[in-house]
Amino acid sequence: MEDQQKIVANRINELCKKHGISYYVLSYRSAVPLTTLLHIVDGSTKNPGIITIIKICEGLGISVKDFFDTKEFVYVQDEDAEE
Repeated sequence: MEDQQKIVANRINELCKKHGISYYVLSYRSAVPLTTLLHIVDGSTKNPGIITIIKICEGLGISVKDFFDTKEFVYVQDEDAEE
């Protein structure tokens, strides 16, 4: 689970950089409180809810599919299937 948490945090970081926005701007656009967003990114929040992820995606202007459509998430899915 810890690896998945890091993957989510890294994905948010990557997308903020790609879109040239700060966490503050993402927080405003997504209506996710800045503290919640920061806790997800720093790992304090162990399991962000799907509604929060959906809001973050809306703030980034991407689909949930696009958020999770990376090789890191595919690897996590493959790993879970083996267990």
